[in-house]
Amino acid sequence: MGALTGIRIIELVGLGPGPFAGMLLADMGAEVIAVDRLDTPDVPALPVDVNRRGKKSVILDLKSEPGREIFLKLCETADALFEGYRPGVMEKLGLGPEICHAHNPRLVYARMTGWGQDGPLAGCAGHDITYIALSGALHAMGPGDRPPTVPLNLIGDYGGGGMMLAFGLVCALLEARNSGKGQVLDVSMVEGSSLLMSVFHALMASKMWTPARGSNLLDGGAPFYDCYETRDGKYIALGAIERPFMKVLIEKAGLPEDWLDDHMVPTRWPERKEELTRLFKTRDQKDWCEMLEGSDACFAPVLPFWEAPEHPHNKSRGSFINIDGLLQPAPTPKFSRTPGSVRWGPVTPGQHSSEILTELGLTQNEIERLLKQRVVGTPSE
Repeated sequence: MGALTGIRIIELVGLGPGPFAGMLLADMGAEVIAVDRLDTPDVPALPVDVNRRGKKSVILDLKSEPGREIFLKLCETADALFEGYRPGVMEKLGLGPEICHAHNPRLVYARMTGWGQDGPLAGCAGHDITYIALSGALHAMGPGDRPPTVPLNLIGDYGGGGMMLAFGLVCALLEARNSGKGQVLDVSMVEGSSLLMSVFHALMASKMWTPARGSNLLDGGAPFYDCYETRDGKYIALGAIERPFMKVLIEKAGLPEDWLDDHMVPTRWPERKEELTRLFKTRDQKDWCEMLEGSDACFAPVLPFWEAPEHPHNKSRGSFINIDGLLQPAPTPKFSRTPGSVRWGPVTPGQHSSEILTELGLTQNEIERLLKQRVVGTPSE
C-alpha cells in the first residue's frame, strides 16, 4: 500500500510532463484515471510509454455534452485533477475550475503550462527549451566559446514541470484535509525551472559565480568537476570539489601533490584541465573504474542510460524493475512502511472505460449507447 493509497486523481492526458506527474502519483499508490482523447492527438502516442504505468484509462469526448456530464460525475468522486492545456481551453469546454468546484468543493484543480496562466506569453506555444531559456537555466549550460548547450528536456518539462506539479498537488491535498476546500494550482515550467536555479542565484549574490559560461565551479569550468574521454572513446565523470576528495583523486591517479595547493585557484584551471584530458586518455574506462570507483575521489563512469540498469550499484538497490518484459526505473523515493510500486504496465487508452462508467452508476445499456454515439471510446476504437 503506497503513501497515496485512497487518493483518486484525474489526469487530462497530454504530453511528457503531465503523464510523468501522473506516473509519480500512481507509483505512490494514488488511483490515477487518465482521461484520453477520442480524436487523434497532434503527436502520436508512444508505442511503449512507461509514464502510463499503474493508471486506469477512460476515453471521453469532452466536446460533447454527455462526455462533459460523465467527466463532472468523475470529478465528484475525485480528490484532484490536473490538466496541461493552454489557458482558457478547459473553460471553453465548460469544465473550468468554477464548474468543477461546484460539483466538488474539495477538489484540487491543478493547471500546468510552460508560461503560467497569465502574463504576456501565457497564450503562446513553447517547449522545454524556450521555458528554460526564459528562466536563465539554459544560459548557464555549455562551454563559454559556443552557444548554450541544449540539454535533455529534464529541467523545464520534468523537473520544473512534472515534479513541481506532483509536489503542488500533494501539498494542496494535505491542506484540503484540514480546510475541507479545494483550490487551483498554477504550475509554470518557467517558474519551476527558475526555482531549480535557486542555488545559482545565491552563488551569484555571494560573488562566487561569474557571468562567463563554462568558467565556474559547477558548469565545467573546474578541472575536478567535469567529464573526460578515455582511451576507448568512453567517458568518466569527476566531482572532487572538496579538498579531502581531491586529495584522494591526486593519490590514486598519481597526480602531482602540489595540485592540492591551488585546487581552488581558477587561473590554474585551464592548465589542469588540459593535463587531466591527456591523463584520462591513457587508460580505458574500465581501468579508471578499477582505480577510482568506490573511493572518495567522487568518480563515476559515464554510462548510456540503457546500460545504467546493469551497473552493480543500481542492481543491488533494485533501482530498475522489469514490468511485462520492459526494463524501467523503479518508483522512488523508497519508503520504509508504505513503499511505492508499479501495479501494472502501461495502460492502453480506454482500457478501463466500461469499468469506470459502471462505477459511476451507468448501466450496460447506457454504456453501449455512449459507445455507439462515440462519446466514450474503448481500445478497439
